[in-house]
Amino acid sequence: MAKSQQTFNKIEKEKKRLKKREEKRKKKEERKASNSDSPEFAYVDQYGNLTDTPPDPDQKVEVDAESIEIGVPKKEDMPEEDPQREGKVSFFDHSKGFGFILDTQTQEKYFVHISGTLEDIDENDKVSFELERGMKGMNAVKVKKI
Repeated sequence: MAKSQQTFNKIEKEKKRLKKREEKRKKKEERKASNSDSPEFAYVDQYGNLTDTPPDPDQKVEVDAESIEIGVPKKEDMPEEDPQREGKVSFFDHSKGFGFILDTQTQEKYFVHISGTLEDIDENDKVSFELERGMKGMNAVKVKKI
């Protein structure tokens, strides 16, 4: 005669699982019965905080859907700025062929490679240049002395 495959431990686990399921069902029914007439809502106030009170309709701001821009504007839509910039060579290593230019307007440093220069430059030279996106940021190109 074969022995039953269900052990005492399996039976107890099954009882606990059924008991939890029944308790969950009862809680769900209680929530439905108590909140059937008033659903719960969360509102966002003008500061971005969640509240349970609805916002004042007098303070509502109308937003024109046409004025909302999604994504980055195209290059032709962006305002045109002067591509020619001026700066001072703060460091340049002729043996390695690179250096840095300090922009006089924004005080930012831009990397410059020897291949991006139109004439020989040295440290402390005043130069004009254009910016181009490189692998690690903006690079100065078309560099020439002023």
